[in-house]
Amino acid sequence: MHVSTDEQGNHFDTKRGRPGKAWSIPVLLLGTVVLGGALRLYAIGDKGLWLDEAFSVWMGWRSLPELTTWLVRIDQHPPLYYILLHVWLWFGDSAGHVRMLSAFLGSLTIPVIFLIGRRLAGDTVGLTAALLLALSPFHIRFAQETRMYTLLTLNASLAMLSLVYVLSDPRATNAWIGRQLRDFVRNWRRVRHAAQEGQTAPTGSSEEAAGLDHGPIRREVMVGTAALAQRRWQPVGAIGTDLAWIGYMVFTAATVLTHNTAIFFPLATNLFVLPFMAWRHSNRLPRPHAASNQIAILTPPRPASWLLAQIGAFLLWSPWLVPFVIQSMGVYAEFWIPSPNWQTVIETVKSFLCAFLPDRMAWANLVWAAFGIVTLLGIIHLRRRPATQVLLLVLFVTPIAGEWLVSLRRPIFYDRTLIWTTLPLYLILAAGMVQLRSRPLIVAGLLMLATIQGFSIRDYYNGFQKEQWREAAAYVAQNVADDDLILFNATWVQIPFDYYFRTANQRVAEHGVPVDLFDRGVLEPKMAESDLPRLRSLVRERDRVWLVYSHDWYTDPQRLIPATLEEELDLIDQQSFYGLSLRLYGASN
Repeated sequence: MHVSTDEQGNHFDTKRGRPGKAWSIPVLLLGTVVLGGALRLYAIGDKGLWLDEAFSVWMGWRSLPELTTWLVRIDQHPPLYYILLHVWLWFGDSAGHVRMLSAFLGSLTIPVIFLIGRRLAGDTVGLTAALLLALSPFHIRFAQETRMYTLLTLNASLAMLSLVYVLSDPRATNAWIGRQLRDFVRNWRRVRHAAQEGQTAPTGSSEEAAGLDHGPIRREVMVGTAALAQRRWQPVGAIGTDLAWIGYMVFTAATVLTHNTAIFFPLATNLFVLPFMAWRHSNRLPRPHAASNQIAILTPPRPASWLLAQIGAFLLWSPWLVPFVIQSMGVYAEFWIPSPNWQTVIETVKSFLCAFLPDRMAWANLVWAAFGIVTLLGIIHLRRRPATQVLLLVLFVTPIAGEWLVSLRRPIFYDRTLIWTTLPLYLILAAGMVQLRSRPLIVAGLLMLATIQGFSIRDYYNGFQKEQWREAAAYVAQNVADDDLILFNATWVQIPFDYYFRTANQRVAEHGVPVDLFDRGVLEPKMAESDLPRLRSLVRERDRVWLVYSHDWYTDPQRLIPATLEEELDLIDQQSFYGLSLRLYGASN
């Protein structure tokens, strides 16, 4: 085995898991990130904003106090993404610009999954996982949407990376959270004082001779702080464990503050770590003392430190606790997502692997079979590191099973809310590619994968449609009169329409039915027969009325609105657009 030692004394396997020369790794990673970023930016503004995207922009336009109020009142999401978008909108609000935030966040996730894969299974697995993420049509789609899903993935990836570093650092087993930072500050002050006095800071054996032996961790800190005084840079390795703990707490809280269903992330980590700690205790395994390898050997952390980390993550998230309860009660009372079945789960996993691949193609089943085989090979490849194998499987399965179980009571199962579970899935797939062992076979497999994903990405660019609010607003702007009335069913469809209609600079009366925008404190109020008198009063004495009709399957399933308008007025024009229709009613001559 070829072994090298880094500047901190950690031993690395330089043969296993490394694809060639060391300089090729950053070059390949950079190329992968550039490729992924280019795919996420390509034609990013060509398609118009659809309803949810326009709502994100509408929320981003609010002041921060208003934003929080509206989130609690009408939405089901935490505030982190909207706050970032609020700042992003300072520099523009065109469709392309507002989507670039998601593209940027999605691109940042690519090097993070590389770092996770490298730590768990070597450079080849890390680079392969990064390529899988870069070429994922599912991720490219949501990197081109003004929604929170790429931020959710980035935060989850950073939390996973921090967790992996904690679990692969023996110092997390031997030391309390904060001990390194405390010792670093204490010894930095000592070194600074010694430097001011013109003395030399004691290190190594001279430290022991001076009676200042603080143990291996503190001795490492002393060496690092002496270097700080001399070189004026901070030795990250001396406080690496505490930085990993801080990263886990911060990014776990950030993950749950990005989407409420991400509560399954800390649940999944605890479902792995707590039994892991119990297993080590029951087997009375000794605490590790050697530095962790590049290909990580996972060990459970100190129980008290793990508890403190959970408390820290909870405290960071806790300002959103009350709004979370209010939003959860609203979702429990009524929500639009249909109940999932096994087919829903299967289609979700298919989307994770290769979205937009037409099932009607003769070779589609061969593609799914290939993905299944590679996944199985990945699980087999990781059998030599069972802790890593179980960690990835728990991170993938727990959120899917969790949303499924909750959906038995109130459906919440939705593929995009589970987007972060693709990270452990892609890592398992990458390990399966490495299981091919032969470099030509690995390259051939990656080329086949890139070809398949390329077809799917092409179909996304050319065939995937979004609601055509831009085209509908342009049609109305060309044909509307100043004394016309524009009605919106579902009320909040007024938001995407007005996003584009504002450029016409026309003042036309607008109302929602059954009520005006958010007057009932819900996003999509349903039309009932008791709302018909208000509708008739709105159109009375109007010569022309436009109806912008969308999402009626949920808000007007009985089609009460068009039936009532046809009783009062004549239908004189009707235009269909993807995701909505326009109807113009006029008074009888």
